[in-house]
Amino acid sequence: MFRRKAFLHWYTGEGMDEMEFTEAESNMNDLVSEYQQYQKKRQLLCIQEATADDEGEFDDQEHDVDE
Repeated sequence: MFRRKAFLHWYTGEGMDEMEFTEAESNMNDLVSEYQQYQKKRQLLCIQEATADDEGEFDDQEHDVDE
């Protein structure tokens, strides 16, 4: 709706500037990008933890067989 400037006249009529909308859109895009980066880091961390847990299980199994 913002790109089509739908209802923009209502806000500019009340004293808002179109640049405020552009800035708010930019801030939202930055926030979404930041959350996506955190999500990717979290996924990598979970994968690394799962891999480390799996390796630990295999080590324990090897010790049981050797004894």
